[in-house]
Amino acid sequence: PPVSLASQSHHEKPPELTCTSRGNPGFPASTRYSPHTTGGLTINENADPDVKQDFTTEMAKIVPWEDKYRHFEGNSAAHIKASMMGFSQEVIIEDGRLLLGTWQGIYFCEYDGPRRRKVYVKILEG
Repeated sequence: PPVSLASQSHHEKPPELTCTSRGNPGFPASTRYSPHTTGGLTINENADPDVKQDFTTEMAKIVPWEDKYRHFEGNSAAHIKASMMGFSQEVIIEDGRLLLGTWQGIYFCEYDGPRRRKVYVKILEG
Protein backbone atom coordinates (compact mmCIF):
# COMPACT_ATOMS: atom_id res chain seq x y z
CA PRO A 1 0.00 0.00 0.00
CA PRO A 2 1.17 3.59 -0.56
CA VAL A 3 2.87 5.39 2.28
CA SER A 4 0.49 7.80 3.98
CA LEU A 5 1.75 11.15 2.76
CA ALA A 6 -0.85 13.14 4.65
CA SER A 7 1.65 13.54 7.48
CA GLN A 8 4.59 13.96 5.09
CA SER A 9 3.35 16.80 2.90
CA HIS A 10 6.25 18.73 1.53
CA HIS A 11 6.31 22.54 1.82
CA GLU A 12 9.18 24.49 0.33
CA LYS A 13 9.74 28.17 -0.04
CA PRO A 14 11.00 28.96 -3.55
CA PRO A 15 14.05 31.21 -3.86
CA GLU A 16 13.32 34.90 -3.48
CA LEU A 17 12.70 36.63 -6.78
CA THR A 18 13.91 40.14 -7.48
CA CYS A 19 13.53 42.01 -10.73
CA THR A 20 13.69 45.51 -12.08
CA SER A 21 11.18 47.41 -14.16
CA ARG A 22 12.63 50.27 -16.19
CA GLY A 23 10.41 52.83 -17.85
CA ASN A 24 7.17 51.08 -16.88
CA PRO A 25 4.57 53.51 -15.52
CA GLY A 26 2.35 50.70 -14.16
CA PHE A 27 2.97 48.21 -11.43
CA PRO A 28 4.36 44.93 -12.73
CA ALA A 29 3.32 41.66 -11.18
CA SER A 30 4.67 38.17 -11.16
CA THR A 31 2.71 34.99 -11.40
CA ARG A 32 3.79 31.51 -10.39
CA TYR A 33 2.18 28.45 -11.89
CA SER A 34 2.53 24.75 -11.10
CA PRO A 35 1.72 22.34 -13.93
CA HIS A 36 1.43 19.41 -11.50
CA THR A 37 -1.86 17.95 -10.28
CA THR A 38 -0.61 16.92 -6.84
CA GLY A 39 1.23 20.12 -5.90
CA GLY A 40 -0.25 23.54 -5.21
CA LEU A 41 0.90 27.04 -4.35
CA THR A 42 -0.14 29.20 -1.44
CA ILE A 43 0.92 32.37 0.36
CA ASN A 44 1.00 32.27 4.12
CA GLU A 45 3.07 33.06 7.20
CA ASN A 46 6.75 32.38 6.79
CA ALA A 47 8.15 33.50 10.16
CA ASP A 48 7.11 30.59 12.37
CA PRO A 49 8.09 27.12 11.10
CA ASP A 50 5.22 25.61 13.13
CA VAL A 51 2.77 27.07 10.60
CA LYS A 52 4.02 24.57 8.00
CA GLN A 53 3.42 21.68 10.38
CA ASP A 54 -0.03 23.05 11.29
CA PHE A 55 -0.90 23.16 7.60
CA THR A 56 0.21 19.56 7.16
CA THR A 57 -1.74 18.38 10.20
CA GLU A 58 -4.95 20.19 9.32
CA MET A 59 -4.90 19.19 5.66
CA ALA A 60 -4.57 15.55 6.75
CA LYS A 61 -7.71 15.98 8.88
CA ILE A 62 -9.68 17.70 6.12
CA VAL A 63 -8.61 15.29 3.36
CA PRO A 64 -7.45 11.94 4.80
CA TRP A 65 -5.10 9.85 2.67
CA GLU A 66 -7.47 6.86 2.67
CA ASP A 67 -11.19 7.50 2.30
CA LYS A 68 -12.71 5.13 -0.28
CA TYR A 69 -11.46 7.19 -3.22
CA ARG A 70 -12.03 5.65 -6.63
CA HIS A 71 -8.92 6.96 -8.44
CA PHE A 72 -6.84 3.89 -9.36
CA GLU A 73 -3.46 5.49 -8.65
CA GLY A 74 -4.31 5.82 -4.96
CA ASN A 75 -3.37 9.48 -4.63
CA SER A 76 -6.76 11.19 -4.78
CA ALA A 77 -6.08 12.95 -1.49
CA ALA A 78 -3.04 14.63 -3.10
CA HIS A 79 -5.12 15.84 -6.05
CA ILE A 80 -7.82 17.22 -3.76
CA LYS A 81 -5.36 19.01 -1.46
CA ALA A 82 -3.50 20.56 -4.41
CA SER A 83 -6.80 21.80 -5.84
CA MET A 84 -7.64 23.36 -2.48
CA MET A 85 -4.30 25.22 -2.49
CA GLY A 86 -4.58 26.30 -6.13
CA PHE A 87 -2.06 26.03 -8.93
CA SER A 88 -1.01 29.66 -9.26
CA GLN A 89 -0.30 32.77 -7.20
CA GLU A 90 0.15 36.32 -8.38
CA VAL A 91 2.13 38.96 -6.49
CA ILE A 92 2.70 42.64 -7.29
CA ILE A 93 6.28 43.77 -7.79
CA GLU A 94 7.27 47.16 -6.40
CA ASP A 95 10.75 48.64 -6.55
CA GLY A 96 12.06 45.36 -7.95
CA ARG A 97 10.81 43.22 -5.03
CA LEU A 98 7.79 41.06 -4.39
CA LEU A 99 5.17 43.04 -2.46
CA LEU A 100 4.45 40.46 0.24
CA GLY A 101 3.30 41.14 3.77
CA THR A 102 5.88 41.28 6.54
CA TRP A 103 5.36 37.66 7.56
CA GLN A 104 4.32 36.20 4.21
CA GLY A 105 6.11 33.64 2.06
CA ILE A 106 5.17 31.70 -1.05
CA TYR A 107 4.98 27.95 -0.63
CA PHE A 108 4.90 25.06 -3.06
CA CYS A 109 3.01 22.22 -1.38
CA GLU A 110 3.55 18.75 -2.86
CA TYR A 111 1.11 16.20 -1.48
CA ASP A 112 2.36 13.08 -3.29
CA GLY A 113 6.07 13.20 -2.84
CA PRO A 114 8.65 14.39 -2.34
CA ARG A 115 9.12 14.64 -6.09
CA ARG A 116 11.18 16.80 -8.42
CA ARG A 117 8.79 19.55 -9.59
CA LYS A 118 8.77 22.72 -11.67
CA VAL A 119 7.14 26.04 -10.86
CA TYR A 120 7.00 28.55 -13.68
CA VAL A 121 7.43 32.25 -12.90
CA LYS A 122 6.40 34.98 -15.32
CA ILE A 123 6.84 38.73 -14.91
CA LEU A 124 3.76 40.60 -16.11
CA GLU A 125 4.06 44.23 -17.11
CA GLY A 126 1.61 46.60 -15.43
